[in-house]
Amino acid sequence: MEKNASEKFRYFLKDSVRLTIDFSQTDQSKGVPPPPIEKPFESNRKRIDLVGPGKWPHIADVGLAPAIHQRRSHRHFRTESLTMEEISFLLWATQGIQQKINSATARRTVPSAGCRHALETYLCILNVAGLKMGIYRYLPVEHQLLFEFGEEQLAEKIVAATLGQSFTGGAPATFIWTAIPYRMEWRYDIAAHKVILLDAGHVCQNLYLACAAIGAGTCAIAAYNQDLLDRLLRVDGQDEFAIYLAPVGKI
Repeated sequence: MEKNASEKFRYFLKDSVRLTIDFSQTDQSKGVPPPPIEKPFESNRKRIDLVGPGKWPHIADVGLAPAIHQRRSHRHFRTESLTMEEISFLLWATQGIQQKINSATARRTVPSAGCRHALETYLCILNVAGLKMGIYRYLPVEHQLLFEFGEEQLAEKIVAATLGQSFTGGAPATFIWTAIPYRMEWRYDIAAHKVILLDAGHVCQNLYLACAAIGAGTCAIAAYNQDLLDRLLRVDGQDEFAIYLAPVGKI
């Protein structure tokens, strides 16, 4: 990329865009109802109850300082399965709801600009005890997993979607975060896009630290084939699309 092009795209890293927005014209200011906390689903879909907060007897009480000190990116995992208790804990630690305010607002375990939380969490499950292989979505309001669909050759497809990074195909579970931009745009217009990515960083750092409590590791991935990953998740790539992922396994 030419230097001038690099300098042009640095604009995205700045908050100068905020000064160009007429916030009286956002959908929030116009009185448009806010989008819901989580992506809707049909009530007859298969859902799996997760283990709730405070009911994790096998989750170690790891001190914050040691967890931060030991933080590393791991690309090699043991063949050991993850448990439902462990998956439940990791999902709560990264997107769990602490307090539901209303149908559009909730306080979670991670910060978000304006409490908008524009992310959805999908799981590519390859080896979790009690779950069949497939793609799932976390329902933070219900603290449940929604079974989205099974997929043949799922390990091979997640590797292809991550540009040949083979460790994604060896991880028991890969967390994949999608963005639904309108949740943030509703309030912040085009200033939404930078903070959505900042929010994703908050979520993934919590995953790193939470992994320390279960003897697991992870590796954040921002290099992937956008079209292949969106198609693997069966999202439209416009109003919802993948922005970040991280495989998890025992180390």
